[in-house]
Amino acid sequence: MKPKKQFKANLVTLSVLCAFSSFSSLADDNEQAQVQQEIEEVVATASRLKGSASAVIEERKNQAFVADIMGAEQISRTGDSDAASALRRVTGLSLVNDKFIYVRGLGERYSSVRLNGASVPSPDLTRSVIPLDIFPSSIIESLSVQKAYSPNMPAAFGGGDVNIRTKSIPNERVFKVDIGASYKDTNDKGYTYEGGSDDWLGTDDGSRAMPGTVRAALNRYVNGLSDISIRNIRDVESKALGSDIGQDAAIALNKDLIKALPRDYGLTEESLNPDFGVKAVYGDRFDDLFGFGGSLGFLASVAYDNEWSNSEEFSAVLSAVDAAATGDCSTNTFACYSAKNNKQSTKNNIKLNTSFNLGYKLDGHDLTATYMQLRDTEDEASVAIYQEPSKSLSIADGQVQRSHTTSFEERQLDILQLRGQHNLTWSLLDGVGVDWHYTDSTATTEIPGELEITVRDEYQNGQYQRTFYNGSLGGNPYLYRFVDMEDQVENWGLNVNKVFYFAGSDLELSGGGYFIEKTRDYRTDFFNYRFAQTQQLELAQSEDEALNIGSYFSNDSMVDNTDVEILFQEPTADDYLAAQMIDAYFGAFDYTINNNWRLSGGVRYEDFRQVALAFSRSAFDPSLLADKLSSEAIEQATVLENDYFGSLSMTYSQDTYQVRFGYGNTVVRPDLRELTPVQYQDPLTDYRTLGNPYLESSYLDNFDARVEFYLESGDNYSIGAFYKDIDSPIEALLTESDGRFTLQFDNADNAVVYGIEAEWMTELHADMLGGAFFTSGNITVSDSEVSILESQRGDLTNLERRMTGHSKYVANLQLNYDSHNGNHQASVIYNVFGDRILAAGVNNFDDAYEQPINSLDIVYSYYPNFNSTITFKVKNVLGQDFEVEQNDVLIRQKEMPTEISLDFSYEF
Repeated sequence: MKPKKQFKANLVTLSVLCAFSSFSSLADDNEQAQVQQEIEEVVATASRLKGSASAVIEERKNQAFVADIMGAEQISRTGDSDAASALRRVTGLSLVNDKFIYVRGLGERYSSVRLNGASVPSPDLTRSVIPLDIFPSSIIESLSVQKAYSPNMPAAFGGGDVNIRTKSIPNERVFKVDIGASYKDTNDKGYTYEGGSDDWLGTDDGSRAMPGTVRAALNRYVNGLSDISIRNIRDVESKALGSDIGQDAAIALNKDLIKALPRDYGLTEESLNPDFGVKAVYGDRFDDLFGFGGSLGFLASVAYDNEWSNSEEFSAVLSAVDAAATGDCSTNTFACYSAKNNKQSTKNNIKLNTSFNLGYKLDGHDLTATYMQLRDTEDEASVAIYQEPSKSLSIADGQVQRSHTTSFEERQLDILQLRGQHNLTWSLLDGVGVDWHYTDSTATTEIPGELEITVRDEYQNGQYQRTFYNGSLGGNPYLYRFVDMEDQVENWGLNVNKVFYFAGSDLELSGGGYFIEKTRDYRTDFFNYRFAQTQQLELAQSEDEALNIGSYFSNDSMVDNTDVEILFQEPTADDYLAAQMIDAYFGAFDYTINNNWRLSGGVRYEDFRQVALAFSRSAFDPSLLADKLSSEAIEQATVLENDYFGSLSMTYSQDTYQVRFGYGNTVVRPDLRELTPVQYQDPLTDYRTLGNPYLESSYLDNFDARVEFYLESGDNYSIGAFYKDIDSPIEALLTESDGRFTLQFDNADNAVVYGIEAEWMTELHADMLGGAFFTSGNITVSDSEVSILESQRGDLTNLERRMTGHSKYVANLQLNYDSHNGNHQASVIYNVFGDRILAAGVNNFDDAYEQPINSLDIVYSYYPNFNSTITFKVKNVLGQDFEVEQNDVLIRQKEMPTEISLDFSYEF
């Protein structure tokens, strides 16, 4: 059984203390229901490509604000398995770490993600934006990316808003099963370890979790006191008994805690299984089921994926600013590097997603209830060899540092959503449309147990000799980490609209509210072994034995015969509690004249309140935390903002083209984690990262223009331009001390982003090789500049540069083929983004740039009959690796596999 969460009452207390008290049952917009109606009415004609795209193209054409839409059939065509990989096909979007979307070259902080119009929390420990790879494509009806702000959307809008719209109830019975398998060319061998019996389900069976005896020891020895060291145990127990228990008894109690922890984490190198997945969807619709009229329907789905990824990784620190000119960097030697780390990492990802939709439609009323559980678990085992000659750590010096890490991170998102659309026909309310939603969601992230072992390898004449550790080396040779985070979000909203018709024109007025209540509880606990200075450990005599150092202390007798004690390694502040509330109200208009001119806009008011409090277990008694916090501490940690945000869009339309102009005033607020002075390791930059409680929100002025062409043949083109002026943008700034880099968030002075983007879908040849050829794609070219004040320089090299994460270009190109008989479909898909700053340079070193990755995928689908589909896909045909360069020298590299997959689906 998993340990129960704590501090529920404290989160409520903090909310009350911050005057988080105004609630309402009003709420959101009607875009989802309208889209569903449009999609249901579409009948596919001509080719699969044009038939599947017609609905979403028509929707984009009818949008009052600049937006891009991607439908389920388009996602299926590219063979993308989740929302993240599908969205990188959209104009101006690029994918980072296979999880996060950058819109128009801006970082993930400038992208917001909603589910059917509702805000839901992120289960990612280091990002506020939801990792989009947790949403399987099997539940997605369409993806909408709105790039121009409208008042019915949250004001926290930067590059764009991604709305994931899930499938609703079917028009008739549907039962579809999909099975698939894939092979990666980097997965011939990888590291595994003995886990738990439920690992295949993506959940720990308790074998890794912190034992109850250790948790009880923390409550007894640590809270408000010191740690679980032998000295502190002796002091606490002697004081409780009224007499000295003696050193031996204290040692025995401390070693009992070591024995209680999981200690069998030896690694094995073996062949990895192929990836495989299973998906099933079943639904039905019943008309006039109980004699009351209307239609009742349901749609249930389940998706399971078991994926392995093994990669060789390299990271290094440059030895000099002019390293490229003074050394031969191509040989990966210390001519260019002062330190380097070679790592092999094996990850096993389990995704288990279930969803159930229940819907009822009657005379203009549409009710939908949805429940989703999305689980994404990552189980990692890695071995790293670190060398730093200045510390006599290199093969030439005879010693290197070896690190083994085993980590099991379970992420889960539970969502309950109720939605309704009502077209009223009652007297004075005739013609009034009402849309509402209520969403209750919980994101949890648990690392039930992570162990990092850091020891030494000895070399002689370049040959491995042994693996050892002695107490004089210090450090944290055996370091345990346990993490538990829970985000709870309630989001509800209402939108009321009515259309007024005049001679030659019509006016739609709408208004409503959007309300969010969010709480977060983040806890992490660290333990490490401390050995006596004279203690010597002979861990291995061969490289095969060295893989098993994670099991060295699995035998109790080894613990008893070693001069070792366990300590509670608690930083000054590594836990935090946070609460956030947003009350928003908006009014909007949409005025159309002669079906040619359209003027849309409105105003949104948001009242934003947030508090984030960092603390240490050793500093507070958790049961008394809220009582111990002073009102001054709470006031300092509280952010109160309220403001108005406006938008205006003008569209001129003809049968074959449209011209759009738009303006929006928006805000980008710092994430809860960024506001708390808690350290963590950022997985994207690999830097130690520290929050800043003094961050301010960034305000943006957004300008958009676009011309769209829609031809009778179904071909369409568009070209647009955008400009963003950002006041006080939040940037990640680097500082250096004691040879270590720390990344900290701060507000720069200002920034601008501007660019152009083009998109097309056109027929190349209607009758060639027994079918039709089409091309589709998009290109975005842009630039940005951020200015940092001299007072914020720290160790930074450049005070003016591109924004972190911004790419100067993003391109997506597709060549598509559809056979006339409908049996064959194929696509060649190319994606590339320009280099982008991963981390700002310090101490006269240039900024570190992530290099472009040219991604080429091939997808072929065969339809042997109406019910079945066979899909063959080759992903990353070019096999290009992830690389980061600084001063034109490679400082990071990671293998990216070429993946071959085969998928079979059958619809009954």
